[in-house]
Amino acid sequence: MNYFEKLAKRSRDAETLVCVGLDPEFSRHEPEKVAAYNRAIIDATAEYAACYKPNIAFYEQWGLPGLRALEETLAAIPPGIPVIGDVKRGDIGSTAAAYARAMFDSWGFDAITLNGYLGRDSIEPFLVYEDKGFYLLCRTSNPGAADLQYLDVAGGHKLYEQVALTVTQWSPRIGLVVGATAPAELRRIRELVPNASLLIPGVGAQGGKPAEVIAAAGAAPGTLVVSASRSIYYASDGHDLLEAAATAARTLRDELNAAAAAQPVAARA
Repeated sequence: MNYFEKLAKRSRDAETLVCVGLDPEFSRHEPEKVAAYNRAIIDATAEYAACYKPNIAFYEQWGLPGLRALEETLAAIPPGIPVIGDVKRGDIGSTAAAYARAMFDSWGFDAITLNGYLGRDSIEPFLVYEDKGFYLLCRTSNPGAADLQYLDVAGGHKLYEQVALTVTQWSPRIGLVVGATAPAELRRIRELVPNASLLIPGVGAQGGKPAEVIAAAGAAPGTLVVSASRSIYYASDGHDLLEAAATAARTLRDELNAAAAAQPVAARA
C-alpha cells in the first residue's frame, strides 16, 4: 500500500480530510518539553486526523534537542495514520538522494513536500521510494505567492498552472501543495489535473474557508487533505488546551464533511 492508498483508507475509515500540523513555535516552548506537548495534542486529535504534518524547521530550530523531540513525536503517532514531512526539499541529484535517505530511511515519513524548481532530475531520487508520496509546491498560501507563481509562460498558462501540468506527469505519486487562501486558483488546478492529490494549507489562522476548499477541490478520499496547524495546535493557551485542540480538529472535520455532503456524489466518491 503506497502513501496515497494509505491516506485514502484512513480518510474513509475515520471520515476525515483533516491534516493536523505539529509546529511548535520557538518562543512558546522549551525543546525538552515539546515531545510531551505533541503527544498530548496527538492524543486529543487522533480521532479526527487523516494525517499529521510536522514541519521539520520547527524542530531544527533547536538543534539536536529539537530533532530528538521530532523523533519522539513521530513515535507517538498511532499506526495507520500517515505522516507528511513538511520539508520542502529540492536540489541536484546526489544531494536530493541524501535528502531522500534522510526523510525516508531515517525519519520514516510516509510523504514529504518538495520544491520542483530545479526540474525533474532533482525529484527522481525521491521517486525511488515506491511506497512514498510527494507534494510539490504549486500555488502556495502566502501573500508573496503572486510574485513569481502568476508569471505568464509559453502556452498561455500562469507559472503555477504549468507547474501543476508538468510535475504531475513525472509520477502518479506526485501531488501538489495548493493554498486554501486562493480558492479560484485551487479550482483551476483541479480542472487542469483532476486526479492529482492536493495538500491544502491555509485554513484556520491564514483565513482559508473549508467550504470554499471543498467546492473547488472536491472531497474524494485520498485526493486531498486540508491542513491546519496553529488553529489546532494552539487552540488555547490555558488549562483547556487539549479540549480546545480536539474541538478545533473536530470542527474542521465537521465543516469539511458538511461541505462534502453538499457536493455531487461523483465529487466525493
